Amino acid sequence: MQYRSLDDFLENGKAALVKGPVAMVFVEDLIEVETTLVHHQMAGFETVILFAPTILDLPDQLEDEVYRVDYETAANDATQTAVNAIIEAAPGLWLYYCYNGEYLFHPFCEDRTIGEMLTFQTEERRDAVLTYVIDLYAEDLNQHPNAVSLEHAWLDKSGYYALGRGDPKNGDQIKERQLDFFGGLRWRFEEHIPASRRKIDRISLFRAKKGLLLREDHTFNDEEYNTFACPWHNNITTAIVSFRTAKALKSNAGSTFDIHSFKWHNSTEFKWNSQQLLDLGLMEPGQWF
Repeated sequence: MQYRSLDDFLENGKAALVKGPVAMVFVEDLIEVETTLVHHQMAGFETVILFAPTILDLPDQLEDEVYRVDYETAANDATQTAVNAIIEAAPGLWLYYCYNGEYLFHPFCEDRTIGEMLTFQTEERRDAVLTYVIDLYAEDLNQHPNAVSLEHAWLDKSGYYALGRGDPKNGDQIKERQLDFFGGLRWRFEEHIPASRRKIDRISLFRAKKGLLLREDHTFNDEEYNTFACPWHNNITTAIVSFRTAKALKSNAGSTFDIHSFKWHNSTEFKWNSQQLLDLGLMEPGQWF
């Protein structure tokens, strides 16, 4: 199911937005697109919408299983524009967005679907889920110069921290139940990362409603959506393990020659399971046992 443009999809692809949760995958390059799509299908998303340049070729079966939208993902505000359009078209549905080379993990995902988790989150009267974007990187950059290897993926096991999120409209007073999270490659190689792009938190799972807008910094115009927990107890958080930063650092001429390895003394091999992320404190189940 292929659509020539976002407008074409919004007009003729309404069947994709009947039942959630819906995953939106934005293709920035041609690396690990298929594995990204299959991972999220297996996670339990009812629908996967692929926003991709026309140059991308997919296997016929996968092409038939996703809703493909021809889209220039490198354009300014491309992600915001598409996500906000889908929000407006699908009020009430749980939505998710990520990029190719990113893989969502939620607590107990080996035995429970993303739909089950979001049902519980709805019962908790929560309309959003805080997600930590955890950098993955290849063990050997000589063997994998684009920094991507699913078979030999590593991540930082420590070095993560949070700061209170100031409110510029209120004298930089700290916003209630909001934090900016840092760590991973964006922290260790911060000299190559603009300050506005160093935080690793993203509200990647959320329930659409009229008037809701995604902002450039991966937060929403409804401040409650940006909180890490409700007032009375901790809530579920999830993790996206992502090669995106590693790819960028190795493809950018201003950083690639300064980086010969991403591994350091706090690196550990990623086991591709939720328990490891829970043990490292990179997501939590809240009250969902």
